[in-house]
Amino acid sequence: MHERASAAPEGTPLYVHLPFCAAKCHYCDFFSVPAEGQDRASMVAAILAEAERFAPSRPETVYFGGGTPSLLEREELERLLDGLDRITAFRGSASEVTAECNPESLDREKARALLDLGVTRLSIGIQSLRDEVLELFGRVHSADDGLRAYRDARAAGAGDVNVDLIYAVPGQTRADWDRDLDRILELEPDHVSAYNLTFEEETPFKRWLEEGRLSRSSEDVELDLFWTTREKTAARGFEAYEISNFARAGRRCRHNVNYWRNGPYLGIGPSAVSKIGITRAGNLKGTGVYARRIAESGNARAWDETPSASRRLAETWWLGLRLREGLDPSDARRVAGIEAGIGAGIEGGADAAVKVAVAMEDQGLLERSGERFRLSARGLPLADWVAKRFLESAESTPGG
Repeated sequence: MHERASAAPEGTPLYVHLPFCAAKCHYCDFFSVPAEGQDRASMVAAILAEAERFAPSRPETVYFGGGTPSLLEREELERLLDGLDRITAFRGSASEVTAECNPESLDREKARALLDLGVTRLSIGIQSLRDEVLELFGRVHSADDGLRAYRDARAAGAGDVNVDLIYAVPGQTRADWDRDLDRILELEPDHVSAYNLTFEEETPFKRWLEEGRLSRSSEDVELDLFWTTREKTAARGFEAYEISNFARAGRRCRHNVNYWRNGPYLGIGPSAVSKIGITRAGNLKGTGVYARRIAESGNARAWDETPSASRRLAETWWLGLRLREGLDPSDARRVAGIEAGIGAGIEGGADAAVKVAVAMEDQGLLERSGERFRLSARGLPLADWVAKRFLESAESTPGG
């Protein structure tokens, strides 16, 4: 067994990447492979071997993502979660343990297995309640399957369920989205993640867009769907705590909030990314090469980097402004690992990010409460554009 000397600090949130899917979705740029013909037992063994060396003891949160973790059979899930608990004792420490699930691989029995093994939160990728949209996405489940999977999760005893949805699909109307969202909210989930469709590089959707086979929704349609999502979720008692995420009281995804606050986390599995201190690192992509590297050296790291101070600060603002509460410049400097005192006084000093924030405030895109900046109503739908200004400022800073 390889030494555990380089394990992440106790309590560090843990992400586990399981790369298997029933099929690759046409919009997805996460690393995943079709499960057919894959050696899943060897992948579970490799993930546990990596955890032996790197995983933190007593993580605050655990997130099983992918891929589709719910594709694993009960015996595979038992080996993975029992093994991970032996290594980290997560069942006694984690305030939240999330597993991503897709309807084609989630029934009452699978949901019960996940809950029995220590999962506390199920995140179901329903995405749409229109079969023609699911077919366009490359999903292998139907709208009815999505509703059934939700009901099965509740019947199994899941007390914390998220539903993933995508809007601004080519050709989608306000009426289409109203019907989908209303039906989902009638189910009374604890959390809803509703994402504006993006056309990521090296995906079929991006290629089809360039070939003219697909067209984007207009900015007016996207904006209309953005605001109706916020209005409908608010009317049902959800807090819009992040640009695309809506939670009932006490049901925020704690693991993801740590990401948006630019906190530390340890990722294991192929392609998983980690951030410990001010250093980031990522694992190899590819199931075979990942498993071989773990067997040979216990380490599948493909890259690591320590961004400049200005870049770390810009990224902290970029992420933190996605949260409803925004962020305080002094907290941002602390999280970015920048010495206290730089840029004292939020109107200026050496903190270039604050200067960007003040400029965005002058344009009505940010607003301030005391020392804390957050997106204004005008800035909310322009969050990505606002974030880009911080990143561009870091790139233009000497040493950035």
